Amino acid sequence: MSEIQHNARLEAETIRKITWRLIPFLMLCYLLAFIDRGNIGMASLQMNDDLGLTKKMFGFAGSLFFISYFLFEVPSNLALQKFGARKWIARIMITWGLVSAGMAAVQGPTSLYIMRFLLGAAEAGFFPGVVLYLTYWFPAAYRGRIVAIFMVAVPMASFVGSPLSALLLQADGLLGLRGWHWLFILEGIPTVLMGFACLYFLTDRPEQATWLSAEQRNWLSARLEKERGEKKSAAHVPLAKLLRSKEVLGMALVCSTASAAGTVLGVWQPQLLKSFGLSIMETGLVNSIPYVIAAILMVWWGRHSDRKAERRWHTAIPLALISGGMLSSLFITSLAPTVVLLSCVLIGAYSFKGPFWALSSSWLPASGAAAGLAAINACANLIGGGLMVNVYGWIREETGSYSLALLPIAILALASIVTLLILSNGAHQATRNASAKAAA
Repeated sequence: MSEIQHNARLEAETIRKITWRLIPFLMLCYLLAFIDRGNIGMASLQMNDDLGLTKKMFGFAGSLFFISYFLFEVPSNLALQKFGARKWIARIMITWGLVSAGMAAVQGPTSLYIMRFLLGAAEAGFFPGVVLYLTYWFPAAYRGRIVAIFMVAVPMASFVGSPLSALLLQADGLLGLRGWHWLFILEGIPTVLMGFACLYFLTDRPEQATWLSAEQRNWLSARLEKERGEKKSAAHVPLAKLLRSKEVLGMALVCSTASAAGTVLGVWQPQLLKSFGLSIMETGLVNSIPYVIAAILMVWWGRHSDRKAERRWHTAIPLALISGGMLSSLFITSLAPTVVLLSCVLIGAYSFKGPFWALSSSWLPASGAAAGLAAINACANLIGGGLMVNVYGWIREETGSYSLALLPIAILALASIVTLLILSNGAHQATRNASAKAAA
């Protein structure tokens, strides 16, 4: 076997072993995260009447998660760097699982507001922390597909969580508790258990991975160190300047569209579907359909982005699909076409993620990756979740129209496409200038 063949085989075996070791476990963790943050949508089918919540009040409660998430995201990701991914991801999961289960104790709007704020604070840093963690293990050429595979957990959370939550709502009256009480309790406890499992299953860095051979550890460490060295060759950017940079702020705006589409539908879609006369169980089953379609296509799109080594258009096209789906809802009034349009929007929202995060991490300097990724995700969640969930509730209550309530997201998607293309053109020109300077 030639040296080239040996190295290719070593690379393939190493990546395959890392993928099977880390990705299924992290996917399960992320699936639980989105079940616990999104189950308020299904719980609302009983809970809103019990607590006397108006649509505006429910929208505000849903948005509080993202406000606290925004406040604690960057500090949490910096703490992950300091304490290590294994301990910090475990801490995040244990605390958010306890708060999620504690949602069963809310007695009215005020206590619901407090618990949703605490849930956001507890979960803050999980997603950008995992994205950062994956850069410790996977070379840049693999990150589009790996992030896409990891993020399949997001649509799968609703695919699994919607029927599961609908089923738990049927336990209404068991031991004197309402169905939505059981929903929060039984969907929060597994997260706590998985948090403790993180302490035994995750490894902070490749150098510590006893489950890799010495040759595999050496190859991976050398490959990643080479890539970090190439990024470090650029001038160091101070943290404050990085967080104010056009790349971070612009990409936060771009990401906010996908965040808004996924979050607004996650919170409000069950009520939209139930308005067609469906039962709670039927709502749970129909609600899951767009998510399984999105899960399949987001993996294919991430792989396609890696194969073509192209990020810009693989990020822009899903944004266009979100905008088109939202605008088309103005002309649809029946259930089946609505499900088709919801599927298009969610395909866009989730297919966007793999290419986008691969693109974002490639633009950030190695020293600022943790803070930069966290800032992008935090700002996107604040706009997409904190603002747009409220906007939807306000428009829906004032106009009575689901379609008009979705219109601001369509406009945001168009603005995001323009922003992305401007930023990517600037980055492309900067790369060309740097290459010309190096050649000279």
